[in-house]
Amino acid sequence: MIAPPHAAARPSLQKLFITGLLTLFPLWLTYVVIKFVFVLLSGISAPLVKLLADQLILRFPRTLGLMADAWVQNIIAMIATLLVIVLVGVLARRVIGQRLLGWFEKVILRIPLANIIYTSSRKLLDILQTKPGTTQRVVLVDFPHREMKSVGLVTRILKEQGTGRELAAVYVPTTPNPTSGYLEIVPVELLTPTDWTVDEAMSFIISGGAVAPDSIPFTRANDSK
Repeated sequence: MIAPPHAAARPSLQKLFITGLLTLFPLWLTYVVIKFVFVLLSGISAPLVKLLADQLILRFPRTLGLMADAWVQNIIAMIATLLVIVLVGVLARRVIGQRLLGWFEKVILRIPLANIIYTSSRKLLDILQTKPGTTQRVVLVDFPHREMKSVGLVTRILKEQGTGRELAAVYVPTTPNPTSGYLEIVPVELLTPTDWTVDEAMSFIISGGAVAPDSIPFTRANDSK
């Protein structure tokens, strides 16, 4: 007996599971990132918001009783933190803000360990906003072998002792969390330059390669056939 056409085309349980998994994965990843940002931002102002909320509830128990709920306090704390960040951005563009930031940096530089973390992260952010002198910011490095590439960000150009050959310090982020990764020192001539921006590289890494330009350089011009 010949099976009906619709029965032959019915997807298997394994295919349905993979389809469902691929559908839910970007939703899950978005939820994880938003939850992380929400918890981080709300946690900064949460103690102060809770203290103020308790005082307001004691004075106005009927009208402000809703503020006793934890989720309300978390939302208020997140909004308060966002406003503080925007305020810092506004002040950083003004003379008084730059003076305050300079004073804050002087204090941080006097604290052991904190000065290393602050200056290192500050330099990394400043470097990523400028172009390196002799190569592009976003490059490809041979990993784990010549016929496979990883996306990297050039953070600094060094000189090899004795020969003077240019070496690049390349930070290679991991997918889908670009805040983790590893550092490689690679000769500049072994890098494959790209015309990508840092934003395009981050989108490529976070999306697992799904968000990318239509073309990408792969073979270096100086590679021998």
